[in-house]
Amino acid sequence: MFAGLSELGVANGEELKETLTNCTEPLKAIEQFQIENGVLLPSLQSALPFLDLHSIPRYEFHQTVLEELRDKLLERVTAIAAEGKDGGRYGKLEELLEKCFALVKMPSIQPVVMCVMKHLPKVPEKKLKLVMGDKDLYKACAVEVKRQIWQDNQALFGDEVSPLLKQYILEKENVLLSSDLSVLHNFFSQSPKTRRQGEVVQKLTQMIGKNVKLYDMVLQFLRTLFLRTRNVHYCTLRAELLMSLHDLDISEICTVDPCHKFTWCLDACIREKFVDAKRARELQGFLDGVKKGQEQVLGDLSMILCDPFAINTLAMSTIRNLQELISQESLPRDNQELLLLLRMLSLGHGAWDMIDSQVFKEPRLDTELITKFLPLLIGLVVDDYTFNVESKLPTEEKVPVTYPNTLPDVFTKFLQENRLACEVGLYYTLHITKQRNKNFLLRLLPALKEMSGDTAFTDIFLHLFTSNLTLLGDEFGSEDFCSSVFDGFFLTCCSKKENVHRHVLRLLLHLHHKVAPVKLEALQKALEPPKTSGEPLKELYNTLSDKIQQRKSPPAPEPEPQSMDLPLHAVPTTPVI
Repeated sequence: MFAGLSELGVANGEELKETLTNCTEPLKAIEQFQIENGVLLPSLQSALPFLDLHSIPRYEFHQTVLEELRDKLLERVTAIAAEGKDGGRYGKLEELLEKCFALVKMPSIQPVVMCVMKHLPKVPEKKLKLVMGDKDLYKACAVEVKRQIWQDNQALFGDEVSPLLKQYILEKENVLLSSDLSVLHNFFSQSPKTRRQGEVVQKLTQMIGKNVKLYDMVLQFLRTLFLRTRNVHYCTLRAELLMSLHDLDISEICTVDPCHKFTWCLDACIREKFVDAKRARELQGFLDGVKKGQEQVLGDLSMILCDPFAINTLAMSTIRNLQELISQESLPRDNQELLLLLRMLSLGHGAWDMIDSQVFKEPRLDTELITKFLPLLIGLVVDDYTFNVESKLPTEEKVPVTYPNTLPDVFTKFLQENRLACEVGLYYTLHITKQRNKNFLLRLLPALKEMSGDTAFTDIFLHLFTSNLTLLGDEFGSEDFCSSVFDGFFLTCCSKKENVHRHVLRLLLHLHHKVAPVKLEALQKALEPPKTSGEPLKELYNTLSDKIQQRKSPPAPEPEPQSMDLPLHAVPTTPVI
């Protein structure tokens, strides 16, 4: 409690204890101690006895004075830090720090020491080491001081950042696997600016401040974790962190990050959920502007394009462009905006390989994707339009026609081998499901399970797909439709992937009342989780079982309403004579 007082030549509690132990007249010794160490103001000599008369302890008086002086000193330190030239103001603060640092462990003085260090752009290294070596002091110091410690101690900074990164990933996964299913309010509903207000992004932004070295460390952590886990949410955080610093106008970092303007433009596209012609030209200009010798920036650009929010925007814009091509009767290879979207999707999907191999070169776009796959997809869409038009013709003009239920082998092969074809195929599946196009969905569904790398069984796609399937709720009363969706798609991967199991249960929680009882019972048996499965899966299954049981139980009989008639009591009357 009295640490450092003796170094400044001020008597502390230990010295008072020693004086009282060795003296013959304790009262005189105490009085002498008060004279030597009290507030030396002549005007107080008459006031103190007056306080004694009111039974106010000297300790309480001195404590009040100390707190008042400390508050005044804190105000003055803040004022000095905000005024004058850098050399002058920082010189005063450094001088003050030298005088008061010895009392840094004294609780009543510690706030002053911490305030002085907070306003110094460079705290002496010796003092930083003392703070770093003491857990209590390290915890008490401001983030401005911690930044100076972190920039030379990557391991310590990593220990501070690691829990935040884990929390961020957990939050994203919880949203994807939440029990809520909604087409309007899904994983991609929040605007970029709203997402950046999240706790983790704000804390990281504060920890980095204007320190370029710390920013580079965080980016290195994100690259390393992305390589180790292949988790694309780290790519989202990389973009969100840069844009959070952009929102605060931290030019010290934004001007040195070569991805800043590209990310800013892409962020505007994500906000609008579409890449228009003007922004497409801007994005293309950034990509084409990567100079020889600076190819390493492609690694960061690819990571930003690998962000699921960027992929979602680019893929939806691709589907929209394909629809426009059909109405204009144009070919994909003639549409420059479409080619740019595919180029950026390809760069995003190649992020992991590029960073892992350290070969910073744009992946070459497969020409057959443009000349064969996309025209095939357009052909399938035209087939669907044709069937729908013919089915609406008057009976006398109608020619008997059945909806095609198979896909060309070449089309299926593209889905099995080409990652970009998979992405376009998945987003077109989401599009037709949202349009409640049952026939086209059933035609595409068998091909989805054949996609390379189980692409159709990722959390992001299943989150959107299950939400869109709720729009086809009435179709789940059909045995054929249920068999195609559950047996033909979901259950083929349920036993291998727990996340798929959870998504099926999420869907059934919302649609179990639409499914035929016999089919529902069979699904309930098929979806019973194994003993080794995680608790969230078991809880989800138990919730579904409870809901199904409630539907089976007969409703409790309603109590009979009480009669509102008032009983008539016999009234004795006197007989008339």
